[in-house]
Amino acid sequence: MIDTQPTPSAYEYPLLIRQLLHTPLTQTPAQEIVYASAQRFSYLEFGRRLRALAGALTAFGIGPGDTVAVMDWDSHRYLECFFAVPMMGTVLHTINIRLSPDQILYTINHAEDDLIFVHRDFMPVIDEIRPRFERPVRIVPLDDYEDLLAGADTAFEFKDFDENTRATTFYTTGTTGLPKGVFFSHRQLVLHTLGFMAALGWTAGHARFHRDDVYMPITPMFHVHGWGIPYIATLMGVKQVYPGRYEAETLLDLIKREGVTFSHCVPTILHMLLSHPKAAEVDFSGWKVIIGGAAMPPGLAQQALDLGIDVFSGYGMSETCPMLSASQLTGAMLAESPDEQIRMRCKTGRAAPLVEIRVVDLDMNDIARDGNATGEIVTRAPWLTMSYLKETDRSEELWAGGYLHTGDIATVDAEGYLQVTDRIKDVIKSGGEWISSLELEGIISQCAGVSQVAVIGIPHDKWGERPLALIVIEAGAPLDAETVLAHVRQSVDDGVISRWAIPERIEFVDAIALTSVGKIDKKRLREAFS
Repeated sequence: MIDTQPTPSAYEYPLLIRQLLHTPLTQTPAQEIVYASAQRFSYLEFGRRLRALAGALTAFGIGPGDTVAVMDWDSHRYLECFFAVPMMGTVLHTINIRLSPDQILYTINHAEDDLIFVHRDFMPVIDEIRPRFERPVRIVPLDDYEDLLAGADTAFEFKDFDENTRATTFYTTGTTGLPKGVFFSHRQLVLHTLGFMAALGWTAGHARFHRDDVYMPITPMFHVHGWGIPYIATLMGVKQVYPGRYEAETLLDLIKREGVTFSHCVPTILHMLLSHPKAAEVDFSGWKVIIGGAAMPPGLAQQALDLGIDVFSGYGMSETCPMLSASQLTGAMLAESPDEQIRMRCKTGRAAPLVEIRVVDLDMNDIARDGNATGEIVTRAPWLTMSYLKETDRSEELWAGGYLHTGDIATVDAEGYLQVTDRIKDVIKSGGEWISSLELEGIISQCAGVSQVAVIGIPHDKWGERPLALIVIEAGAPLDAETVLAHVRQSVDDGVISRWAIPERIEFVDAIALTSVGKIDKKRLREAFS
């Protein structure tokens, strides 16, 4: 009989965030981390700065179980907090700086923050809400950050503890009611890092993230840990570039000057970059971009591919850490026609390693894998949040039936490729038909002269709801409503959509309302146009 009991001297190796640092600190110690045009230093220095930050927080009386919050633009400071704060056994709260002051106050009180690092741009918000803090909170201006590290003890030793210790907390955008607290353990974040890294490395020919890449996030670091990719980039020891505040000219300059080859963003940000006059001065070939947070319009995908950008979709949500699937193409797909490639790149994709995805009906029965039948995406993976912070009732609804419910309606084909057709709350119910607002947006986005489009359902006395298309026109483009309607009717004639999907109205607008993380805010649009 084999003795399976570990020996007293064996090391159990808890899955802690600090374990992600072994590879970069020993294999790429001289590699650079860059902050805009202000600062650059090596991974070796990064390790020293982590110890200094932990030493400074300890001097403030911060320790295991406390909560440290951050209000900053994307920076090296944020990356250091991603590691040093949870590595102390402390919880990192990444504050959504785009919430309203009252919502920010709610998250600070609800998370029970003990200390907040604050960029000068957000100090007026803190000054406004500080009298309503429910507990003592130390405010540390980030103007003092470098002095703080310079005077700190760098002998801090990061020790082992339970891998199920909470590492991070952040809050959903709160488009309906108060923001919900989502939290993750060290174990979940390490497994997400490994699973996502494997997903980004298992394709041939495109969509790969590897050691020779130069990484720059264009998704706020307060939002689902910057999609978790800063952890992957650090584990791999790649050159990292943090841009600060997202300004199109700054981002384009960094892509050009630092040789950025891998990024991620929502469609509206990519559209902003490619539409900027300075974009003509940038060679985008070799740039790989994951699009997430909202469906990628085929028109935007075509624009990106024409510039040499290897663009593809990723899918997940705050509660899933976020990686669930990606629309990476097989070798055979890369040999298909450009139109077919765009169709596949805009899909929701196939499940990442260790992710179980089902598309089910209301009784939790799997739908047909034929690419036509629709149902809700439910999922399991080792990194999904187990509950909402302090909200057990909402957590039970999230995990009804033992699977996390995404609220997304989708189809799935025989090869496992998902296509989200809409959010349950955004689907347009008209005359007994369910119309996908995302599908209609994709069709309209390919009409010449359309810069941006959002489709919502508006109340109708006879049919319940009818589609309204809100369109931002490209500068100088001759576009009118009849041209758009003729373009949509062609898709009806081709059998792509039903006649019920033809919009009741076309409205041309200067801009489309967005949420705090750059998604189309359909709740606000429905309130404004219904």
